[in-house]
Amino acid sequence: MHVQNLFLIGPMGAGKTTVGRQLAEQFRKEFIDSDLEIQRRTGVDIPTIFEFEGEQGFRQREQEVIDELTQRDEVVLATGGGAVINEQNRKALSSRGLVIYLHCTVDQQYERTHRDKNRPLLQTDDPMAKLKSLMAERDPLYRQTADLLISTEGRNTQAVVQDIRKQINSLNS
Repeated sequence: MHVQNLFLIGPMGAGKTTVGRQLAEQFRKEFIDSDLEIQRRTGVDIPTIFEFEGEQGFRQREQEVIDELTQRDEVVLATGGGAVINEQNRKALSSRGLVIYLHCTVDQQYERTHRDKNRPLLQTDDPMAKLKSLMAERDPLYRQTADLLISTEGRNTQAVVQDIRKQINSLNS
């Protein structure tokens, strides 16, 4: 089985963009980050989209971008943490490539994201509570959508990429 497309899902701070770039290099595929693509197309950052269009407006843009990008060939796509809440996104990802859930604990997420002002959902009095709530809501959807589950907890990018390569190779044999 030749894996044409690799789609990374998981919570914010799990390492989707960093791991995705390395995977694309290793597998000689194009790397795309759906959030960065939305920013490129709109000319504004995600917090600005949330401010003017709300989360619903952002999710609509996200759905359009994911539908389009998953139809390309030979890509590694890093999705935003909330992409899986949309059923059409889950179907597009599942039917058009190998879906990899990069998992880490809420503590690890917090450590990696709490200073990042480009995460509108964390601009709250209690970002840890928000991360816990998001994980409770989204983890079942990540698991339902994923073909592979890979932990990024306390691991460097190289170790995660090697783990993914090994699991893909075992799928191919």
